[in-house]
Amino acid sequence: MQRRMAFIIFFSIVLTIYALVNYYIFTRGMQSLPQEGAGRSVFMWLFWLLAATYVVGRILENIYLSTVSDVLVWTGSFWLAAMLYFFLLVVFFDLLRLIHHVFPFFPAFITDNLPRVRQYLFAGSVVLVSLLLLFGHLNTRHPVIREVHIDIGHKQAPGYEGLNAVLLSDIHLGTIIGNGQFRRIVDRVAALEPDIIFLAGDMLDEDLEPVLRQNIGQTLRDLHAPLGVYGVMGNHEHIGGAKDAYAYLSDHGIRMIRDDAVRVEDAFYVVGREDRDKRRFSGVARKPLRDILEGVDRRLPVILLDHQPFYLEKAAELGVDLQLSGHTHHGQLWPLNFITQAMYTISHGYGNVNGMHAYVSNGVGTWGPPVRVGNRPEIVQLHIRFAAQ
Repeated sequence: MQRRMAFIIFFSIVLTIYALVNYYIFTRGMQSLPQEGAGRSVFMWLFWLLAATYVVGRILENIYLSTVSDVLVWTGSFWLAAMLYFFLLVVFFDLLRLIHHVFPFFPAFITDNLPRVRQYLFAGSVVLVSLLLLFGHLNTRHPVIREVHIDIGHKQAPGYEGLNAVLLSDIHLGTIIGNGQFRRIVDRVAALEPDIIFLAGDMLDEDLEPVLRQNIGQTLRDLHAPLGVYGVMGNHEHIGGAKDAYAYLSDHGIRMIRDDAVRVEDAFYVVGREDRDKRRFSGVARKPLRDILEGVDRRLPVILLDHQPFYLEKAAELGVDLQLSGHTHHGQLWPLNFITQAMYTISHGYGNVNGMHAYVSNGVGTWGPPVRVGNRPEIVQLHIRFAAQ
């Protein structure tokens, strides 16, 4: 009951902020349109229909999954990105107005023709945001192969001088990232001929029903490597139901590691942590990393999968050689990357934390808007080298 109440309060706060941001954009849009004509009425109906689509679509998706719910979720997902950039533009214009009010600097051709200037700004903003959505969506369809070299030269992995590994994170399989796009990702991974595949969480986008409807599990089975495919739970697996998500992924060829360590070919360890948000959704805390590593032979290389890249220094202190994470999306939509850079030691890419190698992927899929601006989705190819035999 307490967790349900906390969810209701959280959802109410998010919905209130969403409504207020939309109202702010709406009022500025109405001020930009001429009083006469039908333009204001059309804008009002169209705006609030678009603003409602994501919320209505996600609710309908949970009641009855259909083409209608798909269209609403897709439309609303694009609106989330549009809302961000319309909000930034409106704030920018309002800041200019405030500065002009204190220190007048607008030239006469603007102040003398303010209604027409507002209309031009309105039209220009719509064109600019539309182009951002278009190019941002095309960007999501073409992930880059990111090659990273990791040298764990102080430890031997008996029988292995190195690994050709692939890291995937934050695919968010579901309505937006469907079977067609996932098939292209799997084919590109197969072309890299990896020895082992690591999945750093958020494989599923909360609800399992869209995944079942598209039979994405059949494509999941084609994600394979000689040494196996190892994954951990992300926060979205817990949001949608950890038990069902774990069962589905495990049943379709993924070795899910939940607060445990797996010794691979007596050569190295793959350690998998539950997501740090587990307590929030289940009421049960994840196991401390120190306890997970208790029986691990630290003379062998230790690779840690932890969805959210917090506490990197602690992992380094406990003898982890390489941590692989995701979750951040590196903001996904510029300029949100500045927020993730402030939140995490590493928002995206490679880093060395007190002697421990760490790589944080910005993901190969998207959450919410099927749009990326300012960064490329990625499939990470890890060339891991161990000490000579």
